[in-house]
Amino acid sequence: MDDPATSRGVRAEGAARVALVGAGPGAPDLITVRGREFLARANTVLYDRLISHELLGLCRPDAKLINVGKHAGVHSVPQQEINRLLMEEALCVGAGGLVVRLKGGDPYVFGRGGEEASALAAADIPFEVVPGVSSAVAAPAWAGIPVTDRRFASSCTVVTGHRRTDGTLDIDYDALVRTRGTLVFLMGVATMPQICAGLLAAGAAADLPAAVVERGTSASQRRIDGTLGGIAERARAVGVESPAVLVVGAVCALAPELDWYDRLPLRGTRVLVTRPVDRAAGLVRALAGEGAAVEEFPCIETRPLPSAAKMLGRLRNFTWLVLTSTFGVRCLMDVIAAGPLDLRCLGHLRIAAIGSATAAALAAHRITADYVPEVYDGAHLGAGLVERADAACDRVLIFRARDSLTDLPEALERAGVPFEDVAAYETVLAPVSPAPDLARRLAAGEFDAVTFTSASTARGFARAFPDVAPRAFTAVCLGETTRRAAAALGYRCVVSRAATIESLVERTVEAIGRERGAQGGA
Repeated sequence: MDDPATSRGVRAEGAARVALVGAGPGAPDLITVRGREFLARANTVLYDRLISHELLGLCRPDAKLINVGKHAGVHSVPQQEINRLLMEEALCVGAGGLVVRLKGGDPYVFGRGGEEASALAAADIPFEVVPGVSSAVAAPAWAGIPVTDRRFASSCTVVTGHRRTDGTLDIDYDALVRTRGTLVFLMGVATMPQICAGLLAAGAAADLPAAVVERGTSASQRRIDGTLGGIAERARAVGVESPAVLVVGAVCALAPELDWYDRLPLRGTRVLVTRPVDRAAGLVRALAGEGAAVEEFPCIETRPLPSAAKMLGRLRNFTWLVLTSTFGVRCLMDVIAAGPLDLRCLGHLRIAAIGSATAAALAAHRITADYVPEVYDGAHLGAGLVERADAACDRVLIFRARDSLTDLPEALERAGVPFEDVAAYETVLAPVSPAPDLARRLAAGEFDAVTFTSASTARGFARAFPDVAPRAFTAVCLGETTRRAAAALGYRCVVSRAATIESLVERTVEAIGRERGAQGGA
C-alpha cells in the first residue's frame, strides 16, 4: 500500500471519515452524546490505554478495535504509527464508513489530536473532532475543587507535566506564579517533585494549598491534600500512580467542604452484579451513581425459544396478553418485527405487565399496560387478572420463561379462567467460567455485596463460585422469590421492598450502611 500521507486528491473520495472523539475523563457516562453516537456507528475504533471496557462496549459488535495506548513514557504504538494506522484504516474501511480515534479527555488538550488531524488533512482524508470533557476540570470537580472561584482564583492554567524527548520540562514557572490563579498539571506524577520545586523557586508560597486527584471520576478515585511544599512527598508516600492530576492554588482549600463524591453512600464499596449482560446496564449505573465500584459477572443468559414465533399467528384467539419480564417484551417485539405482522396485531388485546419495569419496556413501544399489580409478583398478578377477566368470554395468553413459577397459572386455573402458558424464552446458566482472580477476591471478602435479581442468578452464582463462603458478602435480592432461593444456598440475604431496580439499590445502600455502622461500633 502506498504511503497515505503522500497520496493526495483521490483519498478523500475513497476513504472513510475519521472522527477524533474525546472519551472524557474516565467515567463512562461522561462521554458526550455525539461521542456515543459515533462509537455505535464506527467500523474501526483506535483507542487509548485508559479507555474503559464500558466505553468499548458501546461499539457495534462487529467493530474492529485497535489498542494504541501509551503511558508514562512507554509508547506501545508510537505517534507516527498511530497516524499511519488512522489513514490506513480510513482507506481500508472506504467511503461511507467511519473510523473513530477514541482519546482520553479532549482530543486537543495534551492529546496530540492536532498532530493526528494534521496527518489526516495532509492525506486529504475527511475528519472531524468531537470534543470531550477534560480531566483538567473534571477530576478536580469530582474531588470538590472548582478550578475557578471568584473568592480565590479568576484564572486557571492547564500545563503538561510530561517531559520533552530530552528529559526536560518546558515550563515557565515565573509566568505561572505571576498568574496568581489555579494551576492544573496533567501527566505529572513522575515529574511532580521537579514541578513543585520549580514553582517554589519562582516565588510561590510553600503553604499554598495543593491536591492530587488520582484516577479522577472513577470509583477508585482518591484525593491527597497538602501544600505546595509537601504535596510531592505526600503523593510519593501513599503511592500515587498515573493517571493523576496535580492542582495548585487556593481553591484546593475548598475540597473538604465541596467534595460531594466522597459523601456518596456506597463510596469505597464494591458490588458484583450477576444479571445478564444485556440487562445489567441500568443496575450498574444506579449503583455507580451511589459511589460503588461495580463489577459484572453474568451468571445467566436468556434466549428466545421457537414457540415464541409460533404463537404469533394465534394471537386472535386471546383477549389478554400477560408479560412477566422486560426480556419478554423484547422477545415479543423481535418476533413481531421478524414476521409478516406489525404492532397492530396486538390491538385487540388487553395487556398485563408484572411490574413497572415491564410496563416501561412496553411504553417504549408506545404500548400502555392495561394492568400492573401493586405488588410485582406472579401471585398478585394472577389475583388481579382473576378480578378483571371474565371466565365466560376471556382467554389469557401468558408469554414468559420456561420453568417459571406456577403461582400465576394456578390462580387462573382455580378461578376457571381459560389460559395458555407459552414458554417463549428460557433462562440458562451462563457458560462463561469466572476468572480465578474474581473467585479469590470474593473469598477474601473484597466485595461488600452481590446482587441477585432472580432465583436463577443465585443458583448460577453458587455454581460458578462453589468455594466462596456464603457469608463472605451480603446477598441483596430482588423480591421474596429470589431471597428464598439465595437463602436456601446459605447466603446472608436482604431483600428489596419492591421488585424494582430502584428498590434493590436502596436496599443495598441500607444494608452496607448498617454493616459499616456495626463495624464502626465494634
